[in-house]
Amino acid sequence: MDEPVLLTGAGGRVGQAILRGIGDDYEWRLLDREPLPAAKVPAGVTDADRYVADITDERAVREAVADVGAVIHLAGDPRKTAPWDSVLRNNIDGAQVVMRAAAEAGVERFAFASSNHAVGGYETEDRTPDLYRPDDDYRLDGTELPRPGNLYGVSKAAGESLGRFYHDEFGMSVVCVRIGNLTRDHPPREYERGQAMWLSHRDCAHLFDRCLRADYDYEVVYGISNNDRRYYSLERAREALGYDPADNSADYTFEGKPKDDGDSDTDGEYVDDPDVTTDDTPAEPNFPTDPDAPSDGA
Repeated sequence: MDEPVLLTGAGGRVGQAILRGIGDDYEWRLLDREPLPAAKVPAGVTDADRYVADITDERAVREAVADVGAVIHLAGDPRKTAPWDSVLRNNIDGAQVVMRAAAEAGVERFAFASSNHAVGGYETEDRTPDLYRPDDDYRLDGTELPRPGNLYGVSKAAGESLGRFYHDEFGMSVVCVRIGNLTRDHPPREYERGQAMWLSHRDCAHLFDRCLRADYDYEVVYGISNNDRRYYSLERAREALGYDPADNSADYTFEGKPKDDGDSDTDGEYVDDPDVTTDDTPAEPNFPTDPDAPSDGA
């Protein structure tokens, strides 16, 4: 791709996983609500390509999106316990501003960071915990309707609908990635749900690289690694994008240690969604620290 790529929410966990993985492969414009420290910015990104702005600032977003070839939109309130006024402003209004600016600017590809929380309501009491185990064949494949598990999930479902609208009305290629549980170096420890929807940093960068390179119309895909434990299908991501994930939570013990270190595996027991992040990166810088920080969504 010859044109720049605009990455919103560049300082967050997903943005940093992308930039660490493919930061040298594209010309970037980075947008975040806070100035990014040098350690979070790839070499070659000039001050002129860094935008400090709120995504509801229409003028700033139009400036940032001018003449780019693609947008990866991550910015928003990532807390699964975020109140309605915040998800409305930051996640729904913000997505609308960015998508409209991109469509009107003639952007070719738009990758929207949706979330597993857009379909969290499918995890019913009669399906869990078996749903999270390798021998269960239940799969969500992206063709199902959203079934949010919280207001954060509602906002992501709304973003998917906005993407459908801007594809149909403007012909912009839009892919909505329902991101699972992103952690670095190992899958979530002693947490079946997290291991079923694990997305490694390496696979995250590869997936969004495919979002920038593939030809597609409107797609909803799942962003997880190639886990034996999974209830999200990877078929559409493979077929539409050419996604080929390298990592698998089954290569680690239930305690999160690589099996090739000589540790034996254990299935472990189902545990409730922990109230702490399983990632060792700091909380999102743009919003207050939340004791129920989202370890399992974008």
